[in-house]
Amino acid sequence: MGKIKVTTCEIAGLYVIEPTVFGDARGYFMETYNYDDFKEAGIGMQFVQDNQSASKKGVLRGLHFQIQYPQDKLVRVIRGEVYDVAVDLRKDSKTYGKWFGIHLSEENKKQLFIPKNFAHGFVVLSDYAEFAYKCTDFYHPNDEGGLAYNDPDIGVDWPIPDDMELIMTEKDRNWGSLREYTEKYRK
Repeated sequence: MGKIKVTTCEIAGLYVIEPTVFGDARGYFMETYNYDDFKEAGIGMQFVQDNQSASKKGVLRGLHFQIQYPQDKLVRVIRGEVYDVAVDLRKDSKTYGKWFGIHLSEENKKQLFIPKNFAHGFVVLSDYAEFAYKCTDFYHPNDEGGLAYNDPDIGVDWPIPDDMELIMTEKDRNWGSLREYTEKYRK
């Protein structure tokens, strides 16, 4: 191992990944993913799909999840900066409904591993950001779920400056609460 540093989070199953960056006068090189290194660290999932999005400052995407086809995700920022959030939706988890947030940026090169049955979202803090992630299952458009980004029962402390105007889809503005999700799915 040695190519990645893996740090556990206060919510079991979430991991912050820091790749080793090799820099010189030309720039830098790093492995963003190596199955053997991740497996040795206890994250031996097989990813089947890579996604990338570009967003401008103030875009908030989330909090999203797949209902019947949950996905493990490995997320990172390749340009700019975001505040990334994961909310525990695992039925029998001691931290059900709790959230974890982290700044991901092109400078810090950190990644977040998010296991199945978490809601996920982020807000763009830089003028522009490119966000990339790997998934262990394919996207199923009829299987989308979401939670309100500002649900007081979750209480995410988004670092949104007072002068930042949020840009969201209508769908993201209208997701339900954790309480509604719990009544519908946590049986």
